[in-house]
Amino acid sequence: MAAGGVLWLAAALGPGLAAPRYSPDWASLDARPLPAWFDQAKVGVFVHWGVFSVPAWGSEWFWWHWQGEHRADYERFMQQRFPPAASYADFAPHFTAYDFQPHEWARLFQRAGARYVVLTTKHHEGFTNWGSPVSWNWNSLDTGPHRDLVGELGQALRENNIRYGLYHSLLEWFNPLYLSDKESGFKTQNFVLKKTMPELYDLVLNNVNLSARYKPDLIWSDGDWEAPDSYWNSTSFLAWLYNNSPVKDTVVVNDRWCNNCSCHHGGFYNCADKYKPGTLLAHKWEMCSSIDKISWGYRSNMHIDELMDVASIIEELVQTVSFGGNYLLNVGPTKEGVIVPIFQERLLALGRWLDTNGEAIYESKPWRVQMENSTDTVWYTSKGAVVYAIFLTWPQNSVLQLSVPTPSPATQVTMLGFAGTLQWQQPPGEGLLVTLPDAPPSPVRSQPGWAVRLEGVK
Repeated sequence: MAAGGVLWLAAALGPGLAAPRYSPDWASLDARPLPAWFDQAKVGVFVHWGVFSVPAWGSEWFWWHWQGEHRADYERFMQQRFPPAASYADFAPHFTAYDFQPHEWARLFQRAGARYVVLTTKHHEGFTNWGSPVSWNWNSLDTGPHRDLVGELGQALRENNIRYGLYHSLLEWFNPLYLSDKESGFKTQNFVLKKTMPELYDLVLNNVNLSARYKPDLIWSDGDWEAPDSYWNSTSFLAWLYNNSPVKDTVVVNDRWCNNCSCHHGGFYNCADKYKPGTLLAHKWEMCSSIDKISWGYRSNMHIDELMDVASIIEELVQTVSFGGNYLLNVGPTKEGVIVPIFQERLLALGRWLDTNGEAIYESKPWRVQMENSTDTVWYTSKGAVVYAIFLTWPQNSVLQLSVPTPSPATQVTMLGFAGTLQWQQPPGEGLLVTLPDAPPSPVRSQPGWAVRLEGVK
């Protein structure tokens, strides 16, 4: 199996890399233009799902906290709920996905306003949500669901015109090959050549049948922080991905490809989980956030005050897009494949807000100014000559004061979700005062955030 993986990897690379359009170095790879669809999409849903969904306690780092760090609270949890000899591998048969309905997921994500979805194909535990040929008996075909979760969700998303992203961890906490390479100071590459790279190529080239080929629109790499790119062979993989792969013209990648890559190399920047730069960046970036503020995977012990409310989600989205980023909002399904109702409610509320205000979000660009000088409750985006002011609290006396835009006699102001034009006047100095309806108009009255369209301003 291992030797076959190496030969298969060499075949996947092929002779085409002899004279690549992009060479396997960061100077060349970083010069690749980001496919336009990603910046236009703005909104995505992240899905953390795996064997960690079985204990469903603490976080998706359960195995590491239990047996890597030997944390007392995790050891106590195991002692109270499982037999003394229980191992992490014993959880896998209980990762059943009995209630996983990929088309229902896809419809939910579509109603949430997501233009792309990123699924964990493999987290740091090493369990793959597809039948990886180099993850024998530790994958979703051989045990647990006995289903190709990656392929099933991908097909459902495609049918709903949603782009598909695949999260993949480079490292595996307890894989003996990885631990051996780590012990050598990453001078050996047995784990990379026999496990990590064959899996990455398989995720791109998988063609059990032509209709089920994954063809990812996005590869969301993680688990990069312990080793350099020379160990991971990251630049060689990306050069093949950009030059010779079936998705070379459309695929997007993030920046987690080596221990000094984040916020420096790759495609769009993640920089860090829940990254908020607080300013406009010159490079395309993405903020990944989670409805459960404590964990990315499902926790049975979560409390309502540990979850993001709708207003917080809208605020993060608006700020992120105003600063030129994409917003990737995470949910963690149960081991049976259920996205619990409270997560559904948050996603559907986001979708209702986008139904009204999505014009100010999708395909937008940062404006010359991102927010009002005196407040963080008014944010700007633009689309061509049109400027959008998104305000997160309803102003006193229903008068919206905007100090940044410079109006002209031709200026027109309308409110998304409200018919007709709004009255405005120019106060002494700069800006304009917009007279809003006496109360937020139905059906957007209860939503946390509204947008006005400004035409004919500078």
